[in-house]
Amino acid sequence: MAAARFSETVTGDVRDGVLVVTIDNPPVNALSADVRDGLMAALDHAEASADIVGVAVTGAGRIFIGGADIREFGKPPVEPHLPDVLDRIENFPKPVIAAVNGAALGGGCEVALACHGRIPGEKASFGLPEVKLGIVPGAGGTQRLPRLVGIPAAIDMTGTGRSVKPEEAARLGLADKIAADPVAEAAQLARAVAGTPLRRTGALTVPVADVAIVEAATKKVLSKARGQASPGEAVRLVRAAAEMSLKGGLAEERATFIRLRDSREAAALRHVFFAERAAGKLDKLEGVAPREVKIVGIVGTGLMGAGIAVATLTAGYRVVGVEQTAEAAAAGRNRIAGMLDKAVESGRLSAASRDESLARLTVVADAAELTPADLVIEAVFDDLTVKTDLFRKLDGIVRADAILATNTSYLNPDEIAATTAHPERVVGLHFFSPANIMRLTEVVDCKATAPDVLATALAFAKKLGKLPIVCGVTEGFIGNRIYSAYRREAEFMVEDGAEPQEVDAALEAWGFPMGIFTVNDMAGLEIAWAKRKRQAAMRDPKERYVEIPDRLCEAGRFGRKSGRGWYDYSSGHRAVDPQVTALIETARAAKGIVPRRFSSEEIVARLLKAMADEGSALLAEGIAARASDIDLVMINGYGFPAYKGGPMFASASPS
Repeated sequence: MAAARFSETVTGDVRDGVLVVTIDNPPVNALSADVRDGLMAALDHAEASADIVGVAVTGAGRIFIGGADIREFGKPPVEPHLPDVLDRIENFPKPVIAAVNGAALGGGCEVALACHGRIPGEKASFGLPEVKLGIVPGAGGTQRLPRLVGIPAAIDMTGTGRSVKPEEAARLGLADKIAADPVAEAAQLARAVAGTPLRRTGALTVPVADVAIVEAATKKVLSKARGQASPGEAVRLVRAAAEMSLKGGLAEERATFIRLRDSREAAALRHVFFAERAAGKLDKLEGVAPREVKIVGIVGTGLMGAGIAVATLTAGYRVVGVEQTAEAAAAGRNRIAGMLDKAVESGRLSAASRDESLARLTVVADAAELTPADLVIEAVFDDLTVKTDLFRKLDGIVRADAILATNTSYLNPDEIAATTAHPERVVGLHFFSPANIMRLTEVVDCKATAPDVLATALAFAKKLGKLPIVCGVTEGFIGNRIYSAYRREAEFMVEDGAEPQEVDAALEAWGFPMGIFTVNDMAGLEIAWAKRKRQAAMRDPKERYVEIPDRLCEAGRFGRKSGRGWYDYSSGHRAVDPQVTALIETARAAKGIVPRRFSSEEIVARLLKAMADEGSALLAEGIAARASDIDLVMINGYGFPAYKGGPMFASASPS
């Protein structure tokens, strides 16, 4: 037959007795109501036609099915419901094979699970990422997956939301065979099994698993959940698959899905999801094309510069690193190579990709080598004189159309840009350390930054796999300015009677991976101390100022690196230090402060308010474009729990 259209987004054509059904719902072939309708109509046609012996389902483009349609989020469900479609597929009298041409995520993975066979292409992947949205699979994922791969592997996949590539999928039993042409192979499999008893996933017995291995997998997931409910619920449902009938397990899964879908946690994670889609979109950049970037110069190859170099190299760019001496250049190259080696050891990078990255790397002691660079990023010491001297020097080296980016954390990039001959080509790219790992990048739109320069910086950050957030010029930009307010409020409470360990415990119980004083010790107390000393002359004497952190630094307590900070690390572990307690008590007494008790609820509420208030000020000043951008900065750069939505979301809809 000629190609048939079963709905606006689903078509089919018969190839040697097999109906090849193609879902074409760009950009991700989401399971919209129209797609679900089309799949049902395609099955109707296949069942009614004696000439069709089987069905192969695939996706148009590079994605199989990317999950639910986000346009249906929060709206009443529309028939046919996905569980009903999958029940039809699983119990279909003719073989239905998934030709997984690309990513099969969420509902897309559940479609593949319900089929009688799965043939992934070389670029395919399988994943159930629902926990990242505060929910669990709602169409059989927690019940069918363990029947194919076993309880421990299913706990890992559903509890973390991670995806697996074709090789791992085949090893686990999720995929039948990897093929260069998955559609042709799926059609061949359909013809081969037509007329034979079909392997229906829901009818399989869950493989018996070692109790200790199941407990270890469960513990691993729960230890990373940090109070988020959905990972634990996903684990519970997977384990229930071994004890319940498919019908009972599906009913329990669906009830859990609906309960979590309507939860505050899911609302927060949906907020984060949509915030990421909006991030980096500015009206003033509408229609502005970014410049082409092929060669990136990086001045300074210390830890930050090396991290930026690794992220840039693995994104496919050629990198020219510049140092002051040949010895420093050699050390910088070794540092970059070492980071690439670690990425290979951890499985984040292939050995071939590492070798290709190193082949694109040059590290020299001659700044003149930056002449061909399209973009130059400075990652030198955060000192205004050092940076302005460098930018003046670069003016005489780089091409007139090259972009200059500063990686400063606290300095004013407008002052840096003003010292150059072309301030319009200067932009801020504030990476977070380690720059090869951390996803967040603040893209600073300076006073003179040209629109196409800003667009280029955003495109570059996205190609690096970063989450770019545009902000205006202010000390500390979005993240460090809010973090300063957060830290200041925590110090006020300590001075008023809370103990550092009480503040940290309250934050960790609420969902932060680490409390603020533990984080300060990890980062090093001397950084903020240096900033406070720089600002001392400008400080309003009427403004409240807590001297306790200064006293710690004066005593040589700089955090983990010195073995002592807010805590004592001499044993190798964090421990409350009586010396710090005494220092705090002395500081209180000097101000005549009578300490009082703080509840965990008050600690968290005050810290959230401090962050939200500073965020509101950033919005009022036009530094941040939207409240959701602030939430993304704090989640991706400062450990704010994503399932709480960020400080602006949390303050706007308190629990």
